[in-house]
Amino acid sequence: MQKATFAGGCFWCMVTPFEELPGIGGIVSGYSGGHIKNPTYEQVKTGTTGHYEVVEITYDPELFPYERLLELFWQQIDPTDPDGQFQDRGSQYRAAIFYHDEKQLELAQKSKEDMASSGKFKKPIVTEILPARTFYEAEEYHQDFHKKNPKHYKEDRKQSGRDEFIDQHWSDK
Repeated sequence: MQKATFAGGCFWCMVTPFEELPGIGGIVSGYSGGHIKNPTYEQVKTGTTGHYEVVEITYDPELFPYERLLELFWQQIDPTDPDGQFQDRGSQYRAAIFYHDEKQLELAQKSKEDMASSGKFKKPIVTEILPARTFYEAEEYHQDFHKKNPKHYKEDRKQSGRDEFIDQHWSDK
């Protein structure tokens, strides 16, 4: 099993696209990339810790290759937004790919280049590709939030504009 770490705005919305797929062993919401140890949600949400809200995915590359994870990742975000994702604004909500080894770095760079040359977006692709740093698991109430609080999750996701964006840019209309 290997790890993949992605930031795509609110971590609640980054869990569901990856869960229950063959080869995905687990998804944990958390924080990475900042300058303080053991941050809390209350600290991270201020945007002053340098952390991103992330999901750490444990996967079997034989069953679900990293390239497929990258494809799914790009389809969940607005890669042209440098200031957050959808209704979630601030540095803690920026999109990023955190690579764990040189192979992931190479594949992430290629996927970003492919995204830039696809013509799908008029603005530049600004999603960062960064080395993986210490991952801090978010508080328990954030884990599987969509299952624990389905009504709140659905309302928040609908209000965010994420699904409309995904439909506009990724549906086969």
